[in-house]
Amino acid sequence: MIEPQRHRPSDALLERVRLRLARDQDAVDQAEVFHHAIMRGAAGHYDLDQREAWACALPRDPGAWVMRQLRYRTLVADLDRRCVGFCELDLPHGRISMLYVWPSLQGRGIGACLLAAALDQARAEKLAHLDIDASLVLAPRLERLGWRRLSSERVERGGVVLERLRYRYTLGHAGFDQTPSTDRSHRMVASR
Repeated sequence: MIEPQRHRPSDALLERVRLRLARDQDAVDQAEVFHHAIMRGAAGHYDLDQREAWACALPRDPGAWVMRQLRYRTLVADLDRRCVGFCELDLPHGRISMLYVWPSLQGRGIGACLLAAALDQARAEKLAHLDIDASLVLAPRLERLGWRRLSSERVERGGVVLERLRYRYTLGHAGFDQTPSTDRSHRMVASR
């Protein structure tokens, strides 16, 4: 008996995705990706009250997202000139502040490419490790990519409690990480 083929990231889709640094004009898309990734993408892991409290933690106002771009090094997954995912890096503190992908594109390799690019950025800064506070949605994907779970915690957003998990990826010396990367398709496009 032949088992059905498991879903794999679409090579055609990933070929069209370009990773680059965020631009001011990405702020509108970032706000929408954040909101919809939570409200739709996290529906199987968090109830409506939790998702609304989480999504309200940041405004949908593009100006707020432009300000975040100034605070964090923000990598964008660009598909057909639209931001469909992003990753905010807080490199001075050795952490990823945010990682979100448009809900219909989740699980197709875009987040993994953003994470790989974030690890490349951390390596360039000679960091020993990179941490992320992950949702229940992201946690299993991080584990498959070699991230190690450190702890779990409950955080309050607008009077509602949410569970999140802290993960760490240890960057080795001389280019050797805790798990080798075989796919280098995540390389950043140099343009901004």
